[in-house]
Amino acid sequence: DAALVGMPSAGKSSLIARISAARPKIADYPFTTLVPNLGVATSGDLSFVVADIPGLIEGASEGRGLGHEFLRHIERTALILHVVDVTGGFEGRDAVEDYRTINAELAAYASELANRPQIVVANKCDMPGTEDAVKALREAAEADGHTFHAISAVTGEGIDALVSDTADSVAKLRAEAPAPTGEADEA
Repeated sequence: DAALVGMPSAGKSSLIARISAARPKIADYPFTTLVPNLGVATSGDLSFVVADIPGLIEGASEGRGLGHEFLRHIERTALILHVVDVTGGFEGRDAVEDYRTINAELAAYASELANRPQIVVANKCDMPGTEDAVKALREAAEADGHTFHAISAVTGEGIDALVSDTADSVAKLRAEAPAPTGEADEA
């Protein structure tokens, strides 16, 4: 239903571990996740399947960093949860630049992915000095028409609201999806 997408070490695995029973390998180095991990998250009577997609890098749409393999998994999901590390990570990256880089890679790989519903998730908001990055990312996400959540996958801050919003979005997308035609059953 939903794919956790973002740069390496943005906290995608920590987030899926927080919201589901999935127990992916979590470490503080890039490309800890090499295969997608699946988990089921619930909010009230709603549930959804979430996939932790390995980190994408600039050039992923051209196959860099196993980009094509990872991007194919995103095509199967209805909703993108775009996780951004607002601390800048070890490299001191800019949160808005990371957000734009990943969106550019999605669009370059398949233009349909650029229009896929997306919730932007500012992660690691519990760290000191992230306020300006959170504000800038919120402004960029909202200017692009995306819902925004500031969270900490480690402390749980903002998680309930994110899961509730995601569950509601997935339920709405399921209701809007065309009914199966049954042609696959006849083959």
